[in-house]
Amino acid sequence: MTLTPDRRTVVTTLAALAAGLSARDTVNAQSSASPELILFNGKITTLDRGAPEATAAAIRDGRFVAVGSERDVMALAGPQTQRIDLRGRRVIPGLIDSHMHIIRGGLNYNMELRWDGVRSLAQAMRMLKEQVDRTPAPQWVRVVGGFTAHQFAEKRLPTLEEINAVAPDTPVFILHLYDRALLNGAALRA
Repeated sequence: MTLTPDRRTVVTTLAALAAGLSARDTVNAQSSASPELILFNGKITTLDRGAPEATAAAIRDGRFVAVGSERDVMALAGPQTQRIDLRGRRVIPGLIDSHMHIIRGGLNYNMELRWDGVRSLAQAMRMLKEQVDRTPAPQWVRVVGGFTAHQFAEKRLPTLEEINAVAPDTPVFILHLYDRALLNGAALRA
């Protein structure tokens, strides 16, 4: 079949259009498969004993899709991929824990005291006094954790008088078995 110049132009145009659309679909498919975000130049904790740290990670749809070297991960980038230079900073994976007190720990850890395993109430009160002495005003001292009166040689909890004696001006909160708390006089006045 012989094509006339008009038919040849139409067929060539349609072929070029089809090739262009095909290329566009390939680019769109690559873009949709490309990560939305790449973190690079960092220290990425992987929790994989075989490769505990990586320098780059790719994220798509809220999930890590690649973790490894910058060279390997950056090769996945598409034209719309956001890139963040971590400048050597640490990235840790999302920690999922349905009962975590990370904010409390981060804000107050150096002012918290634990009596787990302490064998006598006398020792616990010495520890409380030491913590009171190093806690800056107006911060509270918190005794937290799973201690019990039965672990102490005295087989009892401290009295309010004993707590007030070691902490007359510093608020003290003693959480016992996560179901009751003791507050000293300074805590009630705060």
